[in-house]
Amino acid sequence: MARLPDGERPPADGRLPPAALEGLGARPFGVYVHVPYCAHVCGYCDFNTYVPGAGGTAGYVDAVRAELALAREVLGDDVPPAETVFVGGGTPTLLAPGELHAVLDAVREQFGLAPGAEVTTEANPETVDPATLAALREAGFTRISLGMQSAVGHVLEVLERRHSPGRAVQAARQAREAGFAHVSLDLIYGTPGEDAGDWQRTLEAALDAAPDHVSAYSLIVEPGTRLAARVRRGELPAPDDDVLAERYEAAETLLGGAGLQWYEIANWARGDDDRCRHNLGYWSGADWWGAGPGAHSHVGGVRWWNVLRPQRWAALAGAGASPAAGREEPGAEAAHLEHVMLAVRLRDGLALDDLTPQGRDAARAAGADGLLAPGPLEAGRAVLTLRGRLLADRVTLALAA
Repeated sequence: MARLPDGERPPADGRLPPAALEGLGARPFGVYVHVPYCAHVCGYCDFNTYVPGAGGTAGYVDAVRAELALAREVLGDDVPPAETVFVGGGTPTLLAPGELHAVLDAVREQFGLAPGAEVTTEANPETVDPATLAALREAGFTRISLGMQSAVGHVLEVLERRHSPGRAVQAARQAREAGFAHVSLDLIYGTPGEDAGDWQRTLEAALDAAPDHVSAYSLIVEPGTRLAARVRRGELPAPDDDVLAERYEAAETLLGGAGLQWYEIANWARGDDDRCRHNLGYWSGADWWGAGPGAHSHVGGVRWWNVLRPQRWAALAGAGASPAAGREEPGAEAAHLEHVMLAVRLRDGLALDDLTPQGRDAARAAGADGLLAPGPLEAGRAVLTLRGRLLADRVTLALAA
């Protein structure tokens, strides 16, 4: 189940410290909108998601409008147009295309969109069809991320996914036909019962859809989920670390061989223009406002997160109050660790000048151990090798010393 971190109580009006607003506009700015609704909550999922009750999603769009109006008031006139918008979930496409259009219009009204803005929506394959995709493209969405997870029926069954094995590939092709310039597929590996052949078939099916972006995540058994309960009862085996490493190596081989290069440990893109710019903002310390239940935000080093329950969030936002449940401003040590952790996950790597003397010594040792690429290391950057990607947590802790 979704949980919020600890933090200080934010002011009721959402105001930020003046120092956080300094430099606003000098950093990229994005907007995240969380749609918390799903027709069915999958057994492995611990995201902040809910099956709509009798009232459905009524009032959701109005509450988003209210929170974005508050965002504009808090950030002031120095906030730049949004360079990226990402509508995630949950299942955003459980909303009608007109509702998603209204959400995007609310972003336009409060912030505007920068020329060439990247505008993404996530979607479950079974919730879209050619008419839906055409309407989303007409609304201004430029990128779609489809939750494929697997192309094998028994794997989808364990994950409790409701689409058929071939539906995600079909949806990806329909998105291209609707005019989406960027189509991404999300995959999960390490599901109990999945073998090497199943994972290869999933990768091959994904590539057959000709996406320009693929995300591949190892299955994590999150506490409080139905999957965790099944593993605890012995109905299903827990994912095996060695198997997960083999699956990742297979992904690198097949995706790389098809012309998709890794640019973040779990993400591959056909070219630089196909990278998810919104997520790059997260990984590089950009500013973003997260609207919706449980959404997280970051501006000028200050982080905050909204209340989880949709009804409570909507009531606060509708009353013109901040729906934030808590916030924090990490100290120097925590900020350094986070910078190292995020930067080292990227293909562009981490500048050695950003490390302490102990961290630079650790980088040289990691290079000698085959965890960092020698060429970039000689040029002053820490870039993970394939083996280093598999041991990224270990490398991060060493470099952050």
